[in-house]
Amino acid sequence: MKIARFLTLQNKGMTIEHAQQTVDEWIKSVGVRYFNELTNTALLMEEVGELARIMARKYGEQSSKESDKKYELADEMADVMFVLICLANQTGVNLTEAFQKNMEKKNNRDKDRHANNGKLKS
Repeated sequence: MKIARFLTLQNKGMTIEHAQQTVDEWIKSVGVRYFNELTNTALLMEEVGELARIMARKYGEQSSKESDKKYELADEMADVMFVLICLANQTGVNLTEAFQKNMEKKNNRDKDRHANNGKLKS
């Protein structure tokens, strides 16, 4: 069974690179093919919206409805990550390299910015 193989891949030490490979293998064997990039972008927005809904109700001031009980924070974050990984795979983005470059940019740009922000001091 195809799905059983992917369930064994769940491990706490999964790297971003491994996650990209796992998603690609899953799409090609279980998911048949990737949705096109525009469809996946729309799906990403949908998943981010579901995550925002949970955040607004759990940490914000909006009250929950009975239908909100089916959503779980970690699952919605994982849904966002899955679709983002699909988009990265489709567009040839190595998320490990992209994240490393992004952190370097933030470290250079923001090395003093937040420490000197009076709004962040208690």
